[in-house]
Amino acid sequence: MTVFARRARASAGRMHPELSLVSYTLLGHLEERGGCRATDLAAHYALDKSTVSRQVAALERTGLIERLLDPEDHRVQVLQLTDAGRQLLLQVTDSRRAAFRERLADWPEEDLRRFADYLTRYNGWTPPAVG
Repeated sequence: MTVFARRARASAGRMHPELSLVSYTLLGHLEERGGCRATDLAAHYALDKSTVSRQVAALERTGLIERLLDPEDHRVQVLQLTDAGRQLLLQVTDSRRAAFRERLADWPEEDLRRFADYLTRYNGWTPPAVG
């Protein structure tokens, strides 16, 4: 898992040198959710609001996200991907897919099925309820 995490950080750095793996994670979350508030990001990832604020500011400076007024509550700002942010994520996704295809090209079909089952199981795990 450590090697996997190192590769992910290195890959993120090659895609856009100014962005961290955390930045890509936040961009992906915004894409998946169709936007959200910064406080929602902090709560989802169990991060301090100041940490999220710094990441958001960096993403705004690079033009990858923007703040818009929430159409339902004009007192609230929602973070949205810009066209540049969507394009960057598309490039990253395409690059990752190509890398996976290359790494898995010579794997036997049964190994690929098992690997997919393990990933599905791993990603489906939820932590036990606390309390």
